[in-house]
Amino acid sequence: MGKEIKKTFIFFSLLFFVQLGANAQDKDGQELLSRVLNILQEQYNVQFNYAEDTVENIFLMPPEKTLSLSQALTYLEAETELSYSMMSEGVILVQLKKMDLQFCGYVKDKDNLQPLSAATVQSGNNSIITDENGFFQIKVESVAQPITIRFLGYRPIDISPNQISKSGCDDVFLVPYFQSLSEVLISNYITSGINKLSRGSYEIDFSNFDILPGVIDNDVLQSVQAFPGVQSINETVSNINIRGGTHDQNLILWDGIKMYQSGHFFGLISMYNPQITQTVSLVKNGSDVSYTDGVSGTIVMKTEQEINTQLKGTLGVNLTDANAFVDAPLGNKSSIQIAARKSINDFVETPTYTAFFDRIAQNTEVANNATTITNTDKRFDFYDTSLRWIYKISDKDELRLNFINVSNQLQFDENAIVNQKEETRESSLKQNSIAGALHYNRVWNNRLQTTLEVFETDYKLRAINANILDSQRFLQENIVSETSAKIKADYNLFENLQLLGGYHVVETEITNLDDVDIPLFRNLVSEVVRTHAVFSQIGYRSPNRKTNMNLGMRYNYIDKFKKSIWEPRLSFNQRIFRRLTLDVLGEFKNQNASQVINLQNDFLGIEKRRWQMSNNSTIPIIRSKQISSGLSYSHKGWLINFEGYYKQVKGITTQSQGFQNQYEFERQSGNYYVKGLDLLVRKHIDGFNTWLSYSYMDNRYLFEGLEPDYFPSNYNISHTATIGATYAWSNLKISTGLNWHSGKPTTRPIFGNEIVDGNINYESTNNSNLEDYLRLDMSALYNFNLGKSSTGYFGFSIWNVLDRQNQVNNYYRLDNESVDEIVQRSLGFTPNAVLRLTFQ
Repeated sequence: MGKEIKKTFIFFSLLFFVQLGANAQDKDGQELLSRVLNILQEQYNVQFNYAEDTVENIFLMPPEKTLSLSQALTYLEAETELSYSMMSEGVILVQLKKMDLQFCGYVKDKDNLQPLSAATVQSGNNSIITDENGFFQIKVESVAQPITIRFLGYRPIDISPNQISKSGCDDVFLVPYFQSLSEVLISNYITSGINKLSRGSYEIDFSNFDILPGVIDNDVLQSVQAFPGVQSINETVSNINIRGGTHDQNLILWDGIKMYQSGHFFGLISMYNPQITQTVSLVKNGSDVSYTDGVSGTIVMKTEQEINTQLKGTLGVNLTDANAFVDAPLGNKSSIQIAARKSINDFVETPTYTAFFDRIAQNTEVANNATTITNTDKRFDFYDTSLRWIYKISDKDELRLNFINVSNQLQFDENAIVNQKEETRESSLKQNSIAGALHYNRVWNNRLQTTLEVFETDYKLRAINANILDSQRFLQENIVSETSAKIKADYNLFENLQLLGGYHVVETEITNLDDVDIPLFRNLVSEVVRTHAVFSQIGYRSPNRKTNMNLGMRYNYIDKFKKSIWEPRLSFNQRIFRRLTLDVLGEFKNQNASQVINLQNDFLGIEKRRWQMSNNSTIPIIRSKQISSGLSYSHKGWLINFEGYYKQVKGITTQSQGFQNQYEFERQSGNYYVKGLDLLVRKHIDGFNTWLSYSYMDNRYLFEGLEPDYFPSNYNISHTATIGATYAWSNLKISTGLNWHSGKPTTRPIFGNEIVDGNINYESTNNSNLEDYLRLDMSALYNFNLGKSSTGYFGFSIWNVLDRQNQVNNYYRLDNESVDEIVQRSLGFTPNAVLRLTFQ
């Protein structure tokens, strides 16, 4: 592996420096202004002083060497929109040209043509408000500085001075715009681009995102795990645990579409392309009443919601996949985004791919088979495509279309000698998701907007397991098909009081198939559940913005079971002092679908979860209650956030919890109860940012049909701590982090008395723990320019720098009257590298 790693990094480094060298000069022989100024400094023995962003991305032909200094400066002024002033002997100040120009206009409502009084008009450091006639007159110092006009309840606009008549005062029209009361409460919560919102949720804005340890290329679901209280018990994005819940208890939305699949490589990386996914929000509690499902938490991903007016695109490659993204305007009223990603192991097998494949195949039939059977020609492939199209029908009407298609496929051949003849049969595993959505939004005025959302999402998991010795074929399928329609209305009663109401209908069908050809056996189970819901919510924000509250109720009716469920929701935020804020969050939730885990038989052992529908008896409707409260203190780069919580979830089944001990084949329903606290301490100093997070959790089951009936949960990670740091200097960003948590609960055989009556004699359930988990990660990114409008970055990361063989799971099996322990381990030392180019 060492030689492969070295070759890979040499390849990326050479490619990086070739691209970096291309930055010095473009095809027409023009030079960057910064380079021209460096040449002139040497030629005339002078010093140019300027801000980096003033001369950034400006190209021109260098002046003739025969010119005098004065002639050269005159040439530069003519070729650029900059002034060059001699401040003292040998020192020249470079800055934007000053313009002593006055511009005027009348700001009006586009619908009724009424003047808008007290609108804010700003250009650079100059700012005024319009009079009772909507009139403004403002001084503009640079044509490069736009004039920005803002008015509450209207969409802000930027106007170039070149668009305004210099001889008269034109009318400037603003369009009514509905504004949500939610806003950023704490920016740079952990690092740049991660914010805490006034609703108590958290948001990662990838357009302003910095870097996290061990993560490059902005892996969406890996990034979510940076928040306290969120982790994956086995390092996969298909098993994210929010405050002790299982992954199937998370509502995952991509532009409003509910997704039933999370990752590529069967969970090792996110399946959501980070180039088209602009923001991801995490809601641990107090969710909006328009959201259903997700009794443990909600993860909301969104693409860019505004129309792009300029063509741009990116090309990228890392050690697992190649990807591309384009954002193209379609006239003035429409734009389309398309993203695609494909694994590269068809062309080159990188160390990262090898580490990932070995991880997913660990202790499965792909890696291990009977001694008389050999597995050969192992092939793995994944891809995803995403689309977002926005059409601005009018100033008030907008249509948005979303589409996503994701696929993972694994194939291998099983070979054996049967009746003195070599035979080969293929086994395969396929996992696919395809979904589409239509969103129609109308802003009736600055008080009322309505939204219609319709989506169809389909998920399919299919495995064919060839038993070559018995000439048997075992086919398994798990299919989910869901259709949803939601209409909601937002109404601003007053400037600081907002009403939300709506109706939501969801129909979900889940099908499970087990089919064996010899002996002939077929079991097909298909269940359909339709849910109707109405919801209402009131949002309040005080005029001084110190108080934010959302209080609502959701009523659900499940027609198959004739069952009504009421769900109150609350999010409250109060600024107590200047730097201290209080959060109180609460919610009731329910969900009809969950995942069962059969570790021995499901899908070649790689994908161990299949979705199932509630039947309101042996598989109950899952219902949850949560309450949490916290304090945040922020001052001079310091942030201290503390939050305590209590959660109870009822209606879970033993099948959904992944038991591998004496309760592996039990079929019981029960509850779990979690209490805990999350703590974050962060300090920011210039380009240096460091944080410490800690989570404590006490998570316990109550299964009345088991003995004992009350014991620690399989997801009870009592203590979790993370120490991280990022440093940004010029174009370079570096990040490192140490992750530690106490070991996963496990049930061991009683030492010295391991077997009783032919069965494993287990100790009390989850009475022991695996070894503590410890992982050190690092990553680095370097940004560079390729020309006037092209940029790029090169980066690398190392997951598990210390190559620690962490235990993530274990179980026991009988073998010839002895007990064998099977241990599953985490990823070892895993490097990755990325090169990405952006064009616009």
